[in-house]
Amino acid sequence: MNLDERIDAIEAGYEFMLAYAAQGRLTDSDASGSGVGFQLREFLGKMESALDGLGEEVAAAARQHGTDGRGIEDFLDAVAEDARKTLGLIRLVNSRPGISSMLIDNVNGSIHLRALLTDLFVVSEAFKGDPET
Repeated sequence: MNLDERIDAIEAGYEFMLAYAAQGRLTDSDASGSGVGFQLREFLGKMESALDGLGEEVAAAARQHGTDGRGIEDFLDAVAEDARKTLGLIRLVNSRPGISSMLIDNVNGSIHLRALLTDLFVVSEAFKGDPET
């Protein structure tokens, strides 16, 4: 999964979680196994995959775009840490046998997830265009 695909998966998962939180569900359980609860688990799984190794992927993009070694180590460390914390949060939620809208609402409000989303907006803008060669 490249950086753009990772960012897309994280943003799509967040958008789905916003809608899920507004539904007032007590659980994601669904007798048919194909409803909104199933979709939630799919989005969480995609987010987990996208978050795993995200810090290294962003650092590689920085090197590719010629910004590595220009005093951005603190930012790269922050992205990696925000991704690690968000990954732990997503794994916790996905480990639960039932996921309520209230739980997802609290995930959406998590400072770690919000910081990561902001980091990714910055990365998307900073690394636009062709990398230096």
